Amino acid sequence: MLLSLVLHTYSMRYVLPAAVMMGTAPTYMLAWGAWRLLSAVLPARFYREVDDRLYTIYQSMVLFFFENYTGVQVIIYGDLPKNKENVIYLSNHQCTVDWIVADMLAIRQNALGHVRYVLKDGLKWLPLYGWYFSQHGGVYVKRSAKFNEKEMREKLRAQMKAETPMYLVIFPEGTRYNPEIPKVIADSQSFAEKEGLAILKHVLTPRVKATHVAIDTMKDYLDAVYDVTVAYEGTVDHKGQRKLAPSMTEFLCKECPRVHIFIDRIDLKDIPEEQMYMRRWLHERFEIKDKLLIEFYDAKDSKRRNKFPGKSVHSKLSLKKTLPSLLFLGGLTASMLLTESGRKLYVKTWIYGTLIGCLWVSIKP
Repeated sequence: MLLSLVLHTYSMRYVLPAAVMMGTAPTYMLAWGAWRLLSAVLPARFYREVDDRLYTIYQSMVLFFFENYTGVQVIIYGDLPKNKENVIYLSNHQCTVDWIVADMLAIRQNALGHVRYVLKDGLKWLPLYGWYFSQHGGVYVKRSAKFNEKEMREKLRAQMKAETPMYLVIFPEGTRYNPEIPKVIADSQSFAEKEGLAILKHVLTPRVKATHVAIDTMKDYLDAVYDVTVAYEGTVDHKGQRKLAPSMTEFLCKECPRVHIFIDRIDLKDIPEEQMYMRRWLHERFEIKDKLLIEFYDAKDSKRRNKFPGKSVHSKLSLKKTLPSLLFLGGLTASMLLTESGRKLYVKTWIYGTLIGCLWVSIKP
């Protein structure tokens, strides 16, 4: 019974972070909504500046849990500029924590508020968050033939017109690499073989549409493209076979000791403009990712496993970057919940905010 209690307590480590992150969402939406109304008569760039600051507050609170609370070691390889830049962030995709990794890098450049995502269309129905991500500059896209290029270009042009700082996160694989679903991996490899492309082992064959539209639309607005490769330590079983990467819940339960992040900063002049050539370029970038991950997971020399080649930095995030946001949002939410009128407003924000958000994303991209 004691062992069962211990195991149960351990598995509940994610409850406090989840409760705080979800619990502060209505407070955040009320603050954002108030600013949205006040800024209606102001130029768009003024709205964006404050919106980015608000977003920084919320996401730095999120990072308190994913970095400070978990104690995970973030190991960075390659070239991460210290200064903010307008960039497209391309990464391999294996779990929901990949979204947090983008935040981990952005906060180290003081660019956390500038993070915007290219998201699969179904995520727009998330309560509160789905609506807000679109408002913050996120782009929802459908796969394959349903991909709406015109809609994405218009959204990005509107962001540029408003002089919105851009840290646009794209996962070109289109879905997660999941070793427990071998059919997806096999189909991806078969497609690559059919198209005369290199067959990849630890990543899926990338899709070029969203990447091409983003780079082509913003080529005169961007400073660079960040090609990012992520590996989670401890995702290999005793037979040396790759396991599923940690979910957010598992990550918050401190089941991932280290995250390894390799960054390659690429100048726009080194990227071909035509989609046909960019497709080949993107696949070559994923070949490089695959080689890095083969080295990480499968190196014959055990001393070379669980790390990428080259120099690395153990980057620890200061509490000064995250704790004030936690105290601020947590304090506001607690104050609201202490009064009856506050509790009613809180519940109504969840209900009506979700309904309005669903209505909004159903009629507006």
